[in-house]
Parts: sequence; C-alpha cells; structure tokens
Amino acid sequence: MQITFGLDELQQVAQQILATPHLKKVITFHAEMGVGKTTLIKELVRQLGVNDHSSSPTFSLVNEYRTDKGEAVYHFDLYRLKSEEEAYDMGIDEYFYSGDWCFIEWPDKTPNLIPIDHATISITQTKDGLRVLELKN
Repeated sequence: MQITFGLDELQQVAQQILATPHLKKVITFHAEMGVGKTTLIKELVRQLGVNDHSSSPTFSLVNEYRTDKGEAVYHFDLYRLKSEEEAYDMGIDEYFYSGDWCFIEWPDKTPNLIPIDHATISITQTKDGLRVLELKN
C-alpha cells in the first residue's frame, strides 16, 4: 500500500494502516529524522484505544501503553541504542515476540533482533511537504 498525504490527513492514514487485512503487530518505521515517524505512531496508538498521552521514548527506549481493552502497545525509539547487545540485555526480544503491538523507530539499530515476520512502514517527504508512506505487510 502506498499513500501520499499531508499532516492534516494523519487520522485517515492511521485508520487505513490499521484496516490493513492481517496487519502484523510488529511494525518497523523507516524515515529520516523529522519526517513524522513519532507523529504517526502517536496517532496509531490513539486509534488503538490508548487514552494516555503518548510521546517518543527517546530516553527510555520503550514506552508502554494500555488500550481501553487492556491490550499492551509498545513504542520503541532505538536511536540512542549503542549496540544490539544493549537491546538484548534489556529484554527487547521478549517485547517483540509478545504478540502485542510493537512500533519500532530506528530498527536498523537491532537488525538481528527484529522478528522476520513484521510489517514495514517507510515514509519520505516530498519537496512540497507531503509525505509518501509505503506499507509492506
């Protein structure tokens, strides 16, 4: 699936992503800094039924949320991760194989720990400020 959108269309984009048939619960996000990975994840988390304020887990590596149905949603920002060993030591693989939603920014920091069966969202920004999103499920 490919979608071109403006930031004012983020709610509809998140709805389209979550409506993807058989969408995998582990999703990696690929984009340059400032293109909107965190903003999109915040909207996905909200649409999944999380009522708490969500933010980037830049300093803690992972934020955990609960949906209104009690399901866990994990948001990872691996940008500051120094090694895969550091991620493994924190038990990151347990999150990834939990069966819960895992939204992962900067997954290239842990290439050997990401489950083979995952979805990928790539976002690029056009010269006129629109975003082009490609979902591979």
